[in-house]
Amino acid sequence: MAYTTIDKPTDYFNTKLYTGNGGTQSITGLDFQPDWVWIKERSGADDHSLYDSIRGVNQLLESNKTGVDSTTSSGISSFNSDGWTTGSFASANNNNDTYVSWNWKAGTSFTNDASSTSVGTIDSVGSVNTDAGFSIVSYTGTGANGSIAHGLGAKPQVIFTKSKDTAQNWLVQHKYSIGSDGWTDSLVLNLTNAADDDASYWNDTEPTSTVFSVGSSALSNKSSDAMIAYCFAEKQGYSKFGSYTGNGNANGTFTYTGFKPAWILIKRTDGAANWEIYDNKRLGYNSSNPPLYPDLTNAEGGNGRVDILSNGFKIVTTSGNLGGNGGRYVYLAFAEQPFVSSSGVPATAR
Repeated sequence: MAYTTIDKPTDYFNTKLYTGNGGTQSITGLDFQPDWVWIKERSGADDHSLYDSIRGVNQLLESNKTGVDSTTSSGISSFNSDGWTTGSFASANNNNDTYVSWNWKAGTSFTNDASSTSVGTIDSVGSVNTDAGFSIVSYTGTGANGSIAHGLGAKPQVIFTKSKDTAQNWLVQHKYSIGSDGWTDSLVLNLTNAADDDASYWNDTEPTSTVFSVGSSALSNKSSDAMIAYCFAEKQGYSKFGSYTGNGNANGTFTYTGFKPAWILIKRTDGAANWEIYDNKRLGYNSSNPPLYPDLTNAEGGNGRVDILSNGFKIVTTSGNLGGNGGRYVYLAFAEQPFVSSSGVPATAR
């Protein structure tokens, strides 16, 4: 088996740092046209700003809030071949403030008429990249058990869902939320809550290579609401979605990913804790990797608590958010570089 099918992860995911100018600004240097852009101010407290190509330009969701999909005339106005353009919206481009943007590529449009194709029971449209295992899916909720085409051609291990029309929590499904059968449980991106067992979220049904299932919950399938879902399937050498157990020691748990991580999202599942994001561009050195929190407006700050290595990451804190003794944690990680390329070239540590 090849070490990886993706030698250049920055063709599909990239982190970009920039300074706001308070006007119109084009952010470039991504190596692709992004379909999902997640922005957070680093230098001050402000909301997270999430945009995607399916909801369309200037359409804003915030990971730390329950709010509806709102139009921001000064938000992202275009998705460009090498980045995107924003106006003066304070959460994305306040003058002299510093920002980070995390960017994913989908790019191939799809439409599924469930009654015509017999794939799923709820119609869906979206954008997908099967090479990178990422799709954005839009559908209208029914309030009843159903299934939705995701376009990936492989089972998704992680799904984020949000109603666009009603103020609702962000629902996050991770295969390893509880034990090895996470499809009975879910997390909430805008809250610190432990994983919650509720059959109405996903109808207690594991996704297939063609569809994911939803129950009657308003968080995944509110009747008549426009819903958005971000779906991820694991790709060797590029993405890894797993779990680990904390040891309560500053010399903490090492997690093997098979690549040098560029971005890591971690959440405790057996107790209340903040979500934490780390990446390879903000400062970029071990012992100095500051977290940002999807559920909080906090500015970047604090000591590094995760070491990014050539083949995975290591927890270096006793914090209950990341390394509590016996605590169970799930993570999403995307690669800067595969541990070994398809031609056998190894990654180096930072």
